[in-house]
Amino acid sequence: MLKIKIITMFLSVYLVGGIMAQNIQELPERSQIDNKYKWDLSLIYANDQEWEKDFNYVKNNYQKYKDFEGKLTNSGKILYQALKFDEEIGIKLDKLSLYSSLSKDLDLTNTNYIAMAQRLQDLRVKISEITAFWSPELSTLTQEKLEKFYKEEKSLVQYKKFFDNVLRFKPHILSKDKEALIAQTMPVMTVPYEAFNTFVDAEMDFPVIKDEKGNDIKISQGRYGAAMASTDRDYRIRFYKNFYIPYMQYKNTLATLMLGNAKANIFDAKVRNYKSARAAALFQNNIPESVYDNLVNTCRENSHVVHRWVSIRKKLLNVKEYHPYDNYVTLFPSTKEEYTYDQAVEIVKNALQPFGEDYLKNLQMAFDHRRIDVFETKAKRSGAYSSSTTFRQEPYVLLNWNGTLSDVFTFAHEMGHNMHSYYTAYYQPYQYASYSIFLAEVASTLNEALLQDYLIKNAKSKEQKLALIEKAITGICATFFRQTAFADFEHKFYTALEEGKPLTADDLTEMYRNIYQEQWGPQMVVDNEEAYTWARVPHFYYNFYVYQYATSYAASLAIMEKYKNEGPKVLQDYIEKFLKAGSSKYPIDVLKDMGVDMNDPSVVKAVVNRMNELMNEMEKLLNEK
Repeated sequence: MLKIKIITMFLSVYLVGGIMAQNIQELPERSQIDNKYKWDLSLIYANDQEWEKDFNYVKNNYQKYKDFEGKLTNSGKILYQALKFDEEIGIKLDKLSLYSSLSKDLDLTNTNYIAMAQRLQDLRVKISEITAFWSPELSTLTQEKLEKFYKEEKSLVQYKKFFDNVLRFKPHILSKDKEALIAQTMPVMTVPYEAFNTFVDAEMDFPVIKDEKGNDIKISQGRYGAAMASTDRDYRIRFYKNFYIPYMQYKNTLATLMLGNAKANIFDAKVRNYKSARAAALFQNNIPESVYDNLVNTCRENSHVVHRWVSIRKKLLNVKEYHPYDNYVTLFPSTKEEYTYDQAVEIVKNALQPFGEDYLKNLQMAFDHRRIDVFETKAKRSGAYSSSTTFRQEPYVLLNWNGTLSDVFTFAHEMGHNMHSYYTAYYQPYQYASYSIFLAEVASTLNEALLQDYLIKNAKSKEQKLALIEKAITGICATFFRQTAFADFEHKFYTALEEGKPLTADDLTEMYRNIYQEQWGPQMVVDNEEAYTWARVPHFYYNFYVYQYATSYAASLAIMEKYKNEGPKVLQDYIEKFLKAGSSKYPIDVLKDMGVDMNDPSVVKAVVNRMNELMNEMEKLLNEK
């Protein structure tokens, strides 16, 4: 009865939100933020007019692809010329995309940049159509013919790994006509994800509630993390319940978008002769499906460590019932600190000192060149990210700063991506100047591990040390176990669709609820709201992306342990063999160069063992007098 009354109260707040008190803490306008905390996109293009020049160049020259049609495999010289032309167009397209996508994310209501991004997408579709011959022609190459080409055109030798991948994809390359048809479906395939982003970030209306101090505050994506870290449990409950109201209200729309995205991926996989969408997604980077299954199964078999953590938290928080909104509040409130962004910059730079002078010098450029957009503003994209690698371009980082310790870790995380992209962009030739998602999260989570280690070593008290151990355990739950649960959920709903089973929003909700309950155990009370988490996670639109957070976490933990055992040379090898590797090798092989074999179940199990060790250390400190 009490729960019903509380929910009714929250609904009331939501319904009258538009006419509540005048002193609502609204998000600032972009013009109110100091320039040093905002991106300088003029380092990509001086202005929109310069962007237009490159756009028009590509638009006026891409037809030259036709000059190579039917000739790609005639000689090594022609093949090399085609690759260099493709490189010229590709470099400009990537640069155009970087500028337009970043500009759009700063204001998702700006129709100019929305239109710019759309025009670029339309141009990419046209290029895909005219180059439909490309893959089918390359797929006729044989190893014998390639060896002949390497001898007659020495410059082709640098493309050996590229051609190895071409041969690997042969069974999944379609005829020219079919490739052209698939290219025309590109705009349709991306609609669900684009619609989700626009709807959630720019159009979905969140309620206004009272914060801890009784002030009116409008709920937003960016404020969720800080709210869940609040020591005021009533505020956490208030924020949590209201945050999910629009997701529950629009559950059918959000389910249609997510399932539509999945069906598009399933269609593409079937057309290209893959046994499943998951098989297609993992094949891109030559990742065995056994890696995925090993991760999910090992986590499921060892969920008892998460259950143990719930038991510890429930006891220390002294609550009768433990709920999802209790997962992220600190157990040691006396150590809670707020951090300015400038403080965080110094902390992160100190924590990353073990990487050495070259790394730190290149890291500093991100600050000096205004490559970081720090604060949440109206209509800015929520969350945090580092832009992907763009050849010979410094990457950009988006933040939505709230001043919590979690924000400091997010900052270190994104700077890991940033440096990975930087080294890849400047140390690899164009054809290898990218890295797979499978490797991406290794760099980010290793930075987090170094930050964690630095903060624990510099803890000022037992309580602060306990808080940092707690943070490490929470990180394992969020980055390893939670992402694995997402991976489990993703595989299950894709499998259901591929088996022809109809799915509704309610089916997705129940499926997610069961996975969540199993992972967190019987002492967790799974609120109805939590079961709708599927509706707000953008990663479910990325096509079997989330499992890589967990595998990357396991790999980064292995590298961190090697560094602790063997010393600084490990991190120097990491810069040379990992950060600079790009896609010059397959992801599994890049990790093997660092001594990490992702086919070894013990790598995954090591994370479980680490979590137990941390809980043991926490209980030992708690028992000390």
